[in-house]
Amino acid sequence: MISREDFKLNIQPKWCPGCGSHAILMAMQSALPEITESPNNVVFVSGIGCSSRFPYYINTYGFHTIHGRALPVATGIKLSNPELNVWVITGDGDLLAIGGNHFIHLLRRNINLKIVLFNNFIYALTKGQFSPTTKKGTITKSSPDGTVENPFNVAELAIGAKCSFFARAIDNEIELMKKIFIEAARHNGTSVIEILHNCVIFNNQSKSKLYQKQIKNDYIVYLEKDKPLIFGNNMDKGIFLKDNNLIINNINENNKDKVIVHNPNKDTLSLHLSLGSMNLPDFPVALGVLRSVKYPVYEDILFAKTGYKFKKLNNYSLNKLFKGDKTLEIK
Repeated sequence: MISREDFKLNIQPKWCPGCGSHAILMAMQSALPEITESPNNVVFVSGIGCSSRFPYYINTYGFHTIHGRALPVATGIKLSNPELNVWVITGDGDLLAIGGNHFIHLLRRNINLKIVLFNNFIYALTKGQFSPTTKKGTITKSSPDGTVENPFNVAELAIGAKCSFFARAIDNEIELMKKIFIEAARHNGTSVIEILHNCVIFNNQSKSKLYQKQIKNDYIVYLEKDKPLIFGNNMDKGIFLKDNNLIINNINENNKDKVIVHNPNKDTLSLHLSLGSMNLPDFPVALGVLRSVKYPVYEDILFAKTGYKFKKLNNYSLNKLFKGDKTLEIK
């Protein structure tokens, strides 16, 4: 039996005090014992950004790549050794700007990778420029008069590319993140987990209503399979469908049976897209597993077509590869 301690390292993470990345690391370390039998079966791949330091702080294999290129590296790892649990740790700038092209094509292929997106709506490592998810009008170091660009909604982008698994959590809810990580790991296909992440330095309290215990239930709807979409501090508000549009009403005896019942496993693309699009102030933010459907998996199709069979290489190392006498000559 393994425990969270098996995934901990005696290294102090170099994240700011109060950064949500500390909680995400704790949630992942708690989830992994229920996902794998050994740290040796897990690889974390990252790009560039505050989030991309993650592989240094967890006791598994890790690969710190270059900006925006974590997904093709992770793809190569997964196709070379499909038995590995391969996770990609990334941020909104790393994944959705320079890495955006890789992101959409990974989703359409449905490779069995797990992507954890730390979405703090800002470029934090480079000191506060606006990112692809920064709210329009936000004043940043690269938009002193307020950004004029429309931001990406991550759920809209992912589900629009027919992502087979999409979930969302907030960085101060460790148990919810742990649950989602376990479900994502068990899903056969690409899993995208968006973590709403507070940057205490450059974008503090951008989602403040979601953090305040006294009021947050008025602004969050928690998604559970086969459960109605009810929210509010008094659990008296529901999400309904009217003329193919989502609406909010107070629940009463006449309409309580008409509240939408969430089913992430039914391939209702338009409904999942609508739920992922909900945002403040008009709608609550949906947290939990939003979508988990079965699509053909890329590597299964590829290996069946090519007849490829994975073989373990014993007594092999990167040093042997790099220092070997086999070279590729380009003429």
